[in-house]
Amino acid sequence: MKVECHPFHPFLPEGARVLMLGTFPPAEKRWAMPFYYPNLQNDMWRIVGLCFFNDKQHFIAPDGRYYRQQELERFLAIQGIALYDTCTKVIRTTGTASDKDLQVVEKTDLKALVSRLPKCRAIATTGALATTLVCEQLGVQQEPPLGGYATVNLDGRELRLYRMPSSSRAYPLPIEQKAAHYQRLFSYVG
Repeated sequence: MKVECHPFHPFLPEGARVLMLGTFPPAEKRWAMPFYYPNLQNDMWRIVGLCFFNDKQHFIAPDGRYYRQQELERFLAIQGIALYDTCTKVIRTTGTASDKDLQVVEKTDLKALVSRLPKCRAIATTGALATTLVCEQLGVQQEPPLGGYATVNLDGRELRLYRMPSSSRAYPLPIEQKAAHYQRLFSYVG
């Protein structure tokens, strides 16, 4: 089986206050843009649209076939939202991006990544495997409950580790309820 390397560089805007971490992007054939959460069947950018604009279509092009990536990147930079994933190399055991179908080959060095974000106040995981991997690396004994957080001390910095619901449509929670969890995170980091 083929080892895949992460296709994107970390998105680390200056002054970022939150680092959102998924597991690994879907295969390129599923992308509607070459950026994080690129699959139109993933609701991350609809959730963010609901949280900040009360409009789940805010970052989707009028024809509904792609995301408005430049506007999205500008928005994330202004809001101080950094993005990356918990894995830098994986093997897709069945060809999907589902956590259960990913074999982790190489994990992201989270301490090094967070050290590049001096104003970061929170880390948010966007799925079960991402949460498990972050907890293992940062020594968190008990994973936070869905929508909740644990306090983490990382090199003398106190951060909150939030466990967010997956933005995948396969995760059985209405988008409005997912957005309510994310809204609490965004309110905390300002």
